[in-house]
Amino acid sequence: MAQLDIDWLRVFDELYKTSSVSKAADRLGMSQGTASTALNKLRDYYQDKLFSRTAHGMLPTPRAQALHPTLRSVLTELERVRKTPGRFDQSTAARTFRICMTDISEIVLLPTLMNLLRDVAPNIRIEVEKISADSPRRLEDGEFDLAVGFMPQLDAGFYQQVLFEQSFVCLAARSHPRIGRRLSLAAFEQESHAYVATSGTGHAIVDKVIAKANIRRRIALSVPSFLGIARIVGKTELLATVPRRFGEVMMQQERIQVLALPFKLPSYAVKQHWHERFHGDPGNEWLRQTIASLPGPVVPKQQAAPLTKTSGLAARALRTKEL
Repeated sequence: MAQLDIDWLRVFDELYKTSSVSKAADRLGMSQGTASTALNKLRDYYQDKLFSRTAHGMLPTPRAQALHPTLRSVLTELERVRKTPGRFDQSTAARTFRICMTDISEIVLLPTLMNLLRDVAPNIRIEVEKISADSPRRLEDGEFDLAVGFMPQLDAGFYQQVLFEQSFVCLAARSHPRIGRRLSLAAFEQESHAYVATSGTGHAIVDKVIAKANIRRRIALSVPSFLGIARIVGKTELLATVPRRFGEVMMQQERIQVLALPFKLPSYAVKQHWHERFHGDPGNEWLRQTIASLPGPVVPKQQAAPLTKTSGLAARALRTKEL
């Protein structure tokens, strides 16, 4: 048996309303012959004449009358989902969003985001995991809704939006016995450093520039995250090179100072990323717009960089430019 075709159902519905094959064809923008063919296929499918020619036009058989409410409902529902993907109402939605981000973003962005959600989306829940090399696959699979950070390894199929530009600074204790308000290259090379070995923060930029310039950096401590680095610096004589926005936030909480580096480092873009599978999802779109409009370190929505979609070539070009 042939598969039921949606166009057959449209012919059925118009014929039911107009009692005329020619009028049904005109309203559907098809030839009368095409409409007649569709009717014949419907008759074969349902094993019923469905419509009979009378002095009052093509009138439905009892079988067609019984079918019409169901088929009309199917067409109505198909048209509804075609026109609107569904509106996301953050004030009543009870959805859990999963975001992968760096620990820096946890410190800089999450408090502002959660305070906003408390007021405008009280039933929304956020789950956060650390950004990693596996994050692109998990975005594609739908395990994460969004990623926030530095992800130059993305391949085709992803959208991205710049949130803000990030540069680097050096942290030192306010009471450091040998470091004042300015940091010289000699002091940078002579002092011991704390190093954060984590992904998604652009630190490959720092390592590459230092190695290329033959700058000596004596690593005395390596830690896996930024969460404790400001406290460590504030209570020791170690220095730490960190993203500026993180340093500025932590300077308000710890006894540290933020110093300009004695050599030039390129900035990098902190972006939000999502897979094309979920580009049209109303909830995902709302979350992206909400993060892009956060005050503070994130640029206002109207100033946000335009969305870009990565292709294989574009991803390679992006990787070259940012590294």
